[in-house]
Amino acid sequence: MPSVWPKDRPRAVIHINVADFAVAVERLEDPGLRGWPVIVAPQGAARARVFDMSEEAFQAGVRKHMPLARAQRLCREAKIAAPRPHCYEKAMAALLKRAAPFSPLVEAEEDSGHLFLDLTGTARLFGPPQDVAQRLRRTVRGELGLDPIWGLAGNKLVAKVATRVVKPSGEHIVEQGGEEAFLRPLPLFLLPGLEREDLLALGEFHLHRVQQALAWSPEHLAVVFGKRAVQVHGILRGRDDSPVLPLGHKPPVLRLEQELGQDSNRVPEVEAILWRLVERAGAALRGQGRVARRLVLSLDYSDGARIFRQRSHQPGTANDFVLFDLARACLASAWARRVRLRHLCLSFSRLTFPPAQMELPFGEQDPPLAKGEALLAALDAIRRRHGLGKIKLGRGLEAQ
Repeated sequence: MPSVWPKDRPRAVIHINVADFAVAVERLEDPGLRGWPVIVAPQGAARARVFDMSEEAFQAGVRKHMPLARAQRLCREAKIAAPRPHCYEKAMAALLKRAAPFSPLVEAEEDSGHLFLDLTGTARLFGPPQDVAQRLRRTVRGELGLDPIWGLAGNKLVAKVATRVVKPSGEHIVEQGGEEAFLRPLPLFLLPGLEREDLLALGEFHLHRVQQALAWSPEHLAVVFGKRAVQVHGILRGRDDSPVLPLGHKPPVLRLEQELGQDSNRVPEVEAILWRLVERAGAALRGQGRVARRLVLSLDYSDGARIFRQRSHQPGTANDFVLFDLARACLASAWARRVRLRHLCLSFSRLTFPPAQMELPFGEQDPPLAKGEALLAALDAIRRRHGLGKIKLGRGLEAQ
């Protein structure tokens, strides 16, 4: 996406980060946790995993999603606090409320204590961006008891890296035009947009720091990243024209979930529940005249662990059978642990209206696809007339 800002009006983006957000909120609720290493994880579950940890626990080797038993061996003096998502949601809403007066462009990263502010063009109202960041930090510290760190740069990517280099406390400013020089000495794992698989692939070529990877041209990077080479090349140089989205802006998402009445690891039962969710989603999408181009499945295990998998479809679909194939592929990829499942959630995003398409000559059309579409149209008509529960496919009966 090309930048919308003229060159004589450089962007000013602040990244606010309350380090170890869940731990910070838990310490507010329970002052007895202060001064101790803290691990946030479900208590009482045999195979519980770490949800968040304090800096002290991190220095001892504890990491997110690590089995709690191992985390306790690494940090024996740590205190354990059960996750309370509703408290984190409430604290995040309070943080957004303090940031909103400074810019209409405030983008939150869910309930993680991270948010971006675009302060481009606001200097005449509130002063220099760094003054706004300091003022916001003082306000949050005084009114909420949280102590955020912040980074200021010309785009979201570099602003986020700026907070990563000063964690767990402090602030950092990256001047306009100094993005590449700032990133050069840093390890690659600090760059947003480079996933674990990317880092492993670069590591096979002994590339571990940005300055090492910068020696590669886009053509060289294409050997490792294919079509993503240009994007990765831009990340290494600190280029990012993505906008800070307005407060409350969320792309349309269709979300359906099911809590299992009893934790289960029976494949027929879980697949039947998955089919019922897909069936409801397909009917909702067709009712809106839309198709989904991305499907995300999240599985919650009985020990508190959560796994996400996703699949894409171009140009998009609202066909129950196609969506179920995508969902079942996600399930096969995500369900790799010998632990019972407690909760399933399907999210359908990148919703769009299907493109107009001319009829194929000579009546050419894939017969199974045509029959499936005709069947779904008939089912939709029956359900509209008699109700959703009046007709079901056998595939979903196991969920009963």
